Amino acid sequence: MPIGKRTTEELESGGKSYKEPPPAPAPFLNMQEFRTWDFYRAIIAEFIATLLFLYISIATVIGYKNQSKAEACTGVGFLGVAWGFGGTIFVLVYCIGGISGGHINPAVTFGLLVGRKISLPRAVLYIIAQCLGAMCGAGIVKGIMKHPYNSLGGGANSVTEGYSKGAAVGAEIMGTFVLVYTVFSATDPKLTASTPHVPPHVPPHVPALLPLPIGFAVFIAHLATIPITGTGINPARSLGAAIVYNKKAIWDEHWIFWVGPLIGALAAALYHKYVLRGKV
Repeated sequence: MPIGKRTTEELESGGKSYKEPPPAPAPFLNMQEFRTWDFYRAIIAEFIATLLFLYISIATVIGYKNQSKAEACTGVGFLGVAWGFGGTIFVLVYCIGGISGGHINPAVTFGLLVGRKISLPRAVLYIIAQCLGAMCGAGIVKGIMKHPYNSLGGGANSVTEGYSKGAAVGAEIMGTFVLVYTVFSATDPKLTASTPHVPPHVPPHVPALLPLPIGFAVFIAHLATIPITGTGINPARSLGAAIVYNKKAIWDEHWIFWVGPLIGALAAALYHKYVLRGKV
């Protein structure tokens, strides 16, 4: 194209190098989804992925605590635990991103519902599948590592001594905001619009790259929040561990790991929609 001239497409899009895609919010109640096998494939994928996430992440936490109990300098440390969570999410989002979107977290699902990216029926069934998968994953860890699981807290989230419940809620809000903000940014349709050779049903910038920022968001959120709450930012992860471990002290604080993540997800969804995307 000659320098100084603009194509018709650029003029229509306000002179930008991409054409703004038309708004396409998901139907709030899309009952037609129940008639498709893809809908049930996505629910099964969320169940299995959350099961695997809980198995790997909780086993990492228990293994770290068990090793450190014998000698403080052994084990993977907080850094290794954070890598375990972030790396597992990276792998699982890569595996099921094209099937279910790779939520693996009720807070992410709730945020995408607020952002009108998914329907209410899909969000409800995703959350149920995620919670059931989390219970099964934590149960497998308990079955394999029964003694250290019971003696070392079961990987359940709780408020660290020295921190208030208010501080814990704040930490969960911030950690979840980082995660859901990243999910929205990584899947922004503007990115797809800037690469027209990518089919519309494929996540932007090659499927291999999409899970990377999401996994890193989980990693850095854990680095910041492990010392405060053990890092929830995922109500299914917290619920699965709490149910299998089942101690009163854990249940007394469990509300924190729903309230904080849901508020963080809501804030991230609204921030992305009304500030970054400028929707009114």
